[in-house]
Amino acid sequence: MNKEPLVKQAYEVAKERFAEIGVDTENVLQQLQDFHLSLHCWQADDVHGFEVQAGALSGGIQSTGDFPGAARNIDQLRQDILKAKSLIPGSHRLNLHEIYGDFQGKVVDRDEVTVDYFKSWIEWGKANDTKLDFNSTSFSHPKSGNLTLANPDKGIRDFWIEHTKRCRDIANAMGEAQGDPCIMNLWVHDGCKDVSVNHMMYRTILKQSLDEIFAKEQPWMKDSIEGKVFGIGLESFTVGSHDFYTAYAAQNNKILTIDTGHYHPTEMPGDKVSAVLPFIKELMLHVSRPVRWDSDHVTIQDDPTQDLFNEIVRADALNRVHYGLDFFDGSINRIAAYIIGSRSAQKCMTRALLEPRKAISDLELAGQGYKVLGIIEEQKCMPWQAVYDEFCVRNNVPVGQDWMQEVDVYEKAVTSKR
Repeated sequence: MNKEPLVKQAYEVAKERFAEIGVDTENVLQQLQDFHLSLHCWQADDVHGFEVQAGALSGGIQSTGDFPGAARNIDQLRQDILKAKSLIPGSHRLNLHEIYGDFQGKVVDRDEVTVDYFKSWIEWGKANDTKLDFNSTSFSHPKSGNLTLANPDKGIRDFWIEHTKRCRDIANAMGEAQGDPCIMNLWVHDGCKDVSVNHMMYRTILKQSLDEIFAKEQPWMKDSIEGKVFGIGLESFTVGSHDFYTAYAAQNNKILTIDTGHYHPTEMPGDKVSAVLPFIKELMLHVSRPVRWDSDHVTIQDDPTQDLFNEIVRADALNRVHYGLDFFDGSINRIAAYIIGSRSAQKCMTRALLEPRKAISDLELAGQGYKVLGIIEEQKCMPWQAVYDEFCVRNNVPVGQDWMQEVDVYEKAVTSKR
């Protein structure tokens, strides 16, 4: 069934409804076109990567599930990402971890990695209109242990400092090749399983490591740093806490990464946006869905995600925030996970952009609090879905749940045969 006529009809009605409250849906559609997600490569293969010497996943993170069809090599991963992208409206980036290099059967330790192992990714990005972002990888390595950049052992610490410096070089080369800065995220799992008494020492060492890593100016990349509450097996103390990285980012002009799974269950990540933007120029988001804790479930249109995007729009910070996804669910079809998570993030942004921001702001400042609450509640029932469906039509991707048919065909023809 061709849904386009119905979508167009519904959109025209929605356009009129939103115009009544002062919202221009055509402007919103243009803003959505400029809303680029950075899709995370690690959803396609459960964070294994392509190192020849790869071991079990470790270092404070874990992927669960054994749904058939995970990507087993670089060609399969690229194929899966392109399939997912074809079913997500808009244009989007790809976020790579260092362990996803094109090593071609060669043993390359992490303090030896160079841009040579990512040249094929750079060419792939150009060929597929996909700009790249990057991450250093401190986990799943014999030298990971409990401490990497904060390790008192100089030999281990220097290994990870060298690794991270090389990752910055790679990110800079990516940014220069694509003519757009590559954002490199730095997250290390460093912490303690049980009671420890050397917190100040570990954090002083981490600061010194970061200072050394960031000493070299890199014009085609941007550094983002990411904190956390705790990692699996490191529950009692986290060296790179939110307070630590927020202070470091503000003092050193770095991007702060807000990962929606890295907070206490009752905290609202959306509230962090206006709390840090007066002091930090840019933010990076890692959007996932914590269940109890940082379980990295697939992003959905839940209240915390909607609140996060509302706060970005209300803060007039669309051009100061970068949008990445960070879930890894191996219990369901992995391509479907990409599509559900990406579309859910886009739908939350759609709803945020359709809010009559100036009107409710003026009402609040005029002391008309009940009207603010009333309009926000009425807004939840407005026909925002018709605007998102129109966005899908204009980008030539399936509307509604029709994408599921293509995923089923792809699973039968491709992933089920792996």
